[in-house]
Amino acid sequence: MSAPRTARARVRAELTREIADAARRQLAESGAAGLSLRAVARELGMASSAVYRYFANRDELLTALIASAYDGIGAAAEAADAAVARGDHLGRWRAVGEAVRDWAQARPHEYALVYGSPVPGYAAPDSTVGPASRVVLALGANFADAARGGRLAPLAVPVSEPSGPLAAELAALLAGVPGGAEGVGAAAPDVVRRCLAAWTQLFGTVSFELFGQYAMVGHREEYVRHTLELTGVLLGLRAE
Repeated sequence: MSAPRTARARVRAELTREIADAARRQLAESGAAGLSLRAVARELGMASSAVYRYFANRDELLTALIASAYDGIGAAAEAADAAVARGDHLGRWRAVGEAVRDWAQARPHEYALVYGSPVPGYAAPDSTVGPASRVVLALGANFADAARGGRLAPLAVPVSEPSGPLAAELAALLAGVPGGAEGVGAAAPDVVRRCLAAWTQLFGTVSFELFGQYAMVGHREEYVRHTLELTGVLLGLRAE
């Protein structure tokens, strides 16, 4: 009796992948706002009612695509970080940054889905928080490791400390993220601030390049690598 159920599960998983792949192609053609379950069904030669057995509505399909994109970027970042010596904190930062850039360049429409303009009428559910946190947690582990090892350099110029509600918010922010309690969320506030600054700088740099904001720069790949190194050094990361 178990074999038929296993076969059905395999068929369901394969059809789910096909629907998601068709939806990604539609993202490239029409953007997230134009995503339609009926159009996906037409491309696959399926009845609309059949597609709705896999995804109840457009928002559920969008959520699956968003979680998949975040997981893809996160997996690339984690693999890049793991490939560098633990004590080479600047190298780890650069490797993660380059992996995120490469992923975005290879999958621009999926990157735009999660880091581009919000989709009108859609609000991502809490289930996307874990996948969305993977890159910042990888960065945070690097900063926390550097701090624990006494290898996080002081900032070249003193920076004023946040106060009031912002200070409390920053101190608690990543502690509530899955996995954060063991990593950057448990680190000193200074480490958390540096990590968040690195995170926003990274995705700002990648987004500027991908969305055509570096039109005045010809050698963009080299420029992005230079910016990553500059950011890492300014935030106190050092090579092994």
